[in-house]
Amino acid sequence: MRTQPLIRTVTYGLLALPSIVAGQEAGDRAGVDFAREIEPIFAARCVECHGPDKQKFGLRLDRRGPAMLGGDSGEPGIVPGASARSEVFRRIVADDDLDRMPPSGPPLTGEETLLIQRWIDEGAAWSNDAADAADDAEMQGAEHWSLQPISDPAPPRAGDPWGASPIDAFVLARLQQEGLEPSPEADRVTLIRRLYLDLHGLLPTPAQVKEFDQDDEPDAWERLVERALASPRYGERWAQHWLDAVQYADTHGFEMNNPRPSAFHYRDYVIGAFNSDLPYDRFVFEQLAGDTVGVDAATGFLVAGAWDQVVSQEPAYTMLQRQDELTAMVNTTGTAFLGLTLGCARCHNHKFDPVSQREFYSMTAVFAGVRHGERALGGPGAARILSQRAEIAAEAAALRAELPSLRPAARADQNEERFEPRSARSVRMSIHATSDGAEPCIDELEVWAGDTNVALGAKPSSSGDYAGNPKHRLEHVSDGQYGNDHSWISDQSGRGWIQLDLPEPALIDRVSWGRDRSKMYGDRTAIHYTIEVSETPDVWVQVSGSQDRLPFGQSGGDDASFAARPELVQGLAGLEERARELDVSALPAVYAGRLEQPGPTHRLYRGDVLQRREAVAPDTLAVLGSLQLAADAPEGERRVALARSITAPGNPLTARVMANRVWHHHFGAGIVTTPGDFGANGATPSHPGLLDWLAGQFVRDGWSVKQLHRAILGSKTYRQASRPSEAGLARDADARLLWRFPPRRLEAEVLRDCILQLSESLDLTMGGPGFSTFEPNENYVRVYAPKEVTGPAEWRRMVYRHKVRMEREPLFGAFDLPDAGQVCAKRSRSTTAIQALNLFNGPFVLDHALRMAAWLQVPGNDPAKDPIEAVYRRAYSRSPNEGEASAARRFIEQYGLAPFCRAIFNSNELVFLP
Repeated sequence: MRTQPLIRTVTYGLLALPSIVAGQEAGDRAGVDFAREIEPIFAARCVECHGPDKQKFGLRLDRRGPAMLGGDSGEPGIVPGASARSEVFRRIVADDDLDRMPPSGPPLTGEETLLIQRWIDEGAAWSNDAADAADDAEMQGAEHWSLQPISDPAPPRAGDPWGASPIDAFVLARLQQEGLEPSPEADRVTLIRRLYLDLHGLLPTPAQVKEFDQDDEPDAWERLVERALASPRYGERWAQHWLDAVQYADTHGFEMNNPRPSAFHYRDYVIGAFNSDLPYDRFVFEQLAGDTVGVDAATGFLVAGAWDQVVSQEPAYTMLQRQDELTAMVNTTGTAFLGLTLGCARCHNHKFDPVSQREFYSMTAVFAGVRHGERALGGPGAARILSQRAEIAAEAAALRAELPSLRPAARADQNEERFEPRSARSVRMSIHATSDGAEPCIDELEVWAGDTNVALGAKPSSSGDYAGNPKHRLEHVSDGQYGNDHSWISDQSGRGWIQLDLPEPALIDRVSWGRDRSKMYGDRTAIHYTIEVSETPDVWVQVSGSQDRLPFGQSGGDDASFAARPELVQGLAGLEERARELDVSALPAVYAGRLEQPGPTHRLYRGDVLQRREAVAPDTLAVLGSLQLAADAPEGERRVALARSITAPGNPLTARVMANRVWHHHFGAGIVTTPGDFGANGATPSHPGLLDWLAGQFVRDGWSVKQLHRAILGSKTYRQASRPSEAGLARDADARLLWRFPPRRLEAEVLRDCILQLSESLDLTMGGPGFSTFEPNENYVRVYAPKEVTGPAEWRRMVYRHKVRMEREPLFGAFDLPDAGQVCAKRSRSTTAIQALNLFNGPFVLDHALRMAAWLQVPGNDPAKDPIEAVYRRAYSRSPNEGEASAARRFIEQYGLAPFCRAIFNSNELVFLP
């Protein structure tokens, strides 16, 4: 007979006494001694599973810091002074044998359990204060290198003139430690090709190469760098690196993968920011809170990731979708700006970095008012309209505060609108917004006079009807049949109205409506709407609407608020009408997030949206300080505070991460080879002093990215030849210590743009909507088929391509092109057969080989009047040697000029950064 659960229940009932009793008992005897009374219990019964060698469920009990923090559940392990809130104590006294600790053997005795309870309630003092402090420091991550303040290291003193600049001094000192020597400087042709491919993603022209090669002035290189940085091609090239890191795409992803036609404004903002050398701290601020300073396009960063548009009738799934959106915002912010994988703390305390689950949800609270969608793009006219709408919103918020409660949010299946009895001849429902921005759908609009639905037999009319589908007809709106197959859909995205003219006047007191009462569909749900009645033609009175409902997706409230305070609801209706009159539809839209004041944010037990724990205030990571915000802080104020925290002088991560990111793209590998992870699970810096010098100088130079480029490009380290040496390959095959410039294959965008450049087909038009390499389609679930033939409309730079999320780009997608399914701080580098086949046989390559050959044969296009010389100068920035010229002539005689151009497109000299 099992009696254990009953015994445990009784024991817990006796132990869970009010804290005052525990305090009185503690006052009657000396405090519990950890070393003598508690540590032996932990050592005998706990440490085997929760000690230095094994941390079951992420919990460790042999050290104070980890014990306080807790394990995978996200609950605090030990809360000093509060045993009832401590996960460790809860597990000790658990009723369920599967939940109890220790899980095997007899439970702790009553005396042992009482000792642990008393010890926690007395403050959980550990045995050694110095060790406690060390554990606390480790728990907070204070010992990890990336969280230390940026030092101001003096460059090593180099006797060798090669190490005259600070960067070269750090690199030379490291090489000398390993017994290596730097390589000589590359020739001028190599240098200009390297610079232009690196900064522009395009080849230098023969004229540019000739000018630099003949420039004998000592500052020739510095002036070449300045010209390259001043070109608009620079912003196009370096914006692509940033767009990778923030998961930018022009479609939503997931099942429907619909386009985001106005997302390109963010892409153009990033290009402009790099070209204008916008200070990086301002760049960070505008992406997080640009709406507060009139730079709306910048906050496209917040919603650059994927968005699941499919609306579920299951509340738990809807909540999960929303949490996924917020997690993506937090994770992208952490990876892009801080170099930390914050998303790992969604379900439990971070396994490697000092990020607790509570801190993750505090970061989530910062973004809790950001939803995917469009808003008006800022400008003088927009600023005036938006200011007036903000004033109206403040008035509406004050009125809502006076309501006894808000009604539950609009539902997809059925909603009821009650009001004072009123005589009516007509009823109209006007829809101003839907849950997903699509055309609104109503399966039935019922008008009730007592128990009679007087809508049956009414004459319906509308603002416009969905064409060509018998399931969605106007007459279905009052035919007494429910479900998607008997519904009306508007012909306007997000809006429309339906009107029922009753057979005869009636005294009505409520209206019922739904999107799909069969509960099969939840998209297209009206979330902002008004219900009006008319007794006299053209005289309408609003009787109900969405103004007193909670935001879509939230529950709570009741349906009595209107009846209790009808004058307040009428006032809200008037304010909503005033806001609608301030029409922003004529203003350009930008996919930069819809902003609203959020409700409370809760920590989720193990990340489960159905298991809310304590509410948390918006905040940043404890290791970076605190935002000092109230739980109900205004939405915009949250993001402003976070942006300022990220760029604060005391934050050691932001400058280090960006300096390393720039170094990574110049050399193909960062000083830290994991540019998106500066945590304990990431790489350690190969040149820590150099990284801190770069980060410090970056800040001292006013966060100028171009000045950071100048420092790196001006170094001898960057200008080294890329030829290998036996000693270098033997000691450092990957050239991590930079004994040579590491050559690497060009990225997909550069390969494509250079082919267009060589065929004289490249269109350098900047900005605006992108081009697509997929066939157009209007399917509900998009199917993206590659275009068989591309023309001038698709021959702009690849950064302007309409990027389809989670779809491989035709032809050049094989070259490790990210699909925006997740953030990409560092692209993979593969070598596959499909790459070779695509570059040799792809229709794009074949077409442009023909175009390059045709251009060369037009009189006047080839100044040398020798196509072989012209091809070599344009593709390789040099003349062919005698053997190359002879082989090329024989090849062209046998196969033709176009196949020769195609061979050039496939040559290593073209597809590698020298």
